[in-house]
Amino acid sequence: MPEQPPPITVVGIGAEGWSGLAPDSRAALLDAEVILGAPRQLDLLPRPEVAAERVAWPSPLRPAVPGLLAAHAGRRIAVLASGDPMFYGIGRTLAETVGPERLRVLPHPSSVSHACARIGWPLEATEVVSLVGRPLDTLALALHPGRRLLVLSADATTPAAVAALLTARGYGTARLRVLEKLGHAHERQLDGRADDWPHPPGDPLNLIAVELGDGPRGSLVPGLPDASYESDGQLTKRHVRAATLAVLAPSPGELLWDVGGGSGSIAVEWLRAHRDCQAVSIERDPVRAERIARNAATLGVPRLRVVTGPAPAALAELPTPDAVFIGGGLTAPGLLDSCWSALRPGGRLVANTVTLESEALLTEWYRRHGGELVKLAVAHAVPVGGFTGWRQAMPVTQWSAVKPNTPQENAS
Repeated sequence: MPEQPPPITVVGIGAEGWSGLAPDSRAALLDAEVILGAPRQLDLLPRPEVAAERVAWPSPLRPAVPGLLAAHAGRRIAVLASGDPMFYGIGRTLAETVGPERLRVLPHPSSVSHACARIGWPLEATEVVSLVGRPLDTLALALHPGRRLLVLSADATTPAAVAALLTARGYGTARLRVLEKLGHAHERQLDGRADDWPHPPGDPLNLIAVELGDGPRGSLVPGLPDASYESDGQLTKRHVRAATLAVLAPSPGELLWDVGGGSGSIAVEWLRAHRDCQAVSIERDPVRAERIARNAATLGVPRLRVVTGPAPAALAELPTPDAVFIGGGLTAPGLLDSCWSALRPGGRLVANTVTLESEALLTEWYRRHGGELVKLAVAHAVPVGGFTGWRQAMPVTQWSAVKPNTPQENAS
């Protein structure tokens, strides 16, 4: 039986440094042969007591992890992490790289725990948004009147950037408290309104407590107003969109292909359903593709991946989807076949159309594969002279099906 490699010890450390470490964390660092960490963290360890070789993480960090671990294979490795290594920390990257069974994790109170203790907020009722390595627009998804947020800062400039975003999004009256160097003897708090943020950049090790107050009301469910999207008319309208997302049934961690993205509304609202949802929007028109990216950023999901190119050719290198929505281009040769073939067993395919030609195609697929074929009709009340009448929108034919789990069932 091959000899098992030594465990990698991940030690959480706070701004107070060595003095705040528990005995088992100190012992692990004293025993290590090599310690990996950020330069700021490595400088917190006393010399000559901690005699291990010190290796600073390069930037970008994640791609470098496998190589650094391989370079020190067979040695007793310790890794320094800010606070709790498994809370938005290096612990997750290490677990995904070497497997959780290789890790010995010694956590320290996170900055979020420290912050809630300082300002008296219940931790379980406070939403946390990380802007470390993430676009600023990620914060937009968490904006709701009266809510409290803790924002993990990327650097010293993040508080001012957050204040500017809140002001631009209608939350200028929000109160911001910046908590710097939590747990350190020289920790500091800065206070101010978003629309009148008076403080220059301070310490890069900071966290922002946000009390949103009054602001625009958003929605947590699919079916955002059509005016929420920048569009040239290629937009799945609100009521049909809500019905479509209900059938697509987003679930955490699942990947959606939004084929013929238009304005990106289906992919955007799929991503808004849960922070772990993933989506790719495929759009052949470059102008529309850029518009999709802007809509995603505006609505708080800048992680949407946009692929510019015609389907089905543009689908060839994409990861296997859990769900596929086809909102345009149904009659393109091979499109439905390509999407159905790519879909994982048990995945969902939903296709919408307003044309008779595409409806005939969906009817044929319904005959071959079953599922559900429905017609969605929406009418809006409009003035008719001095009275009110109904104006019918173009009806939408929708076919939806779940791909069978066995090859026999999947045969046409």
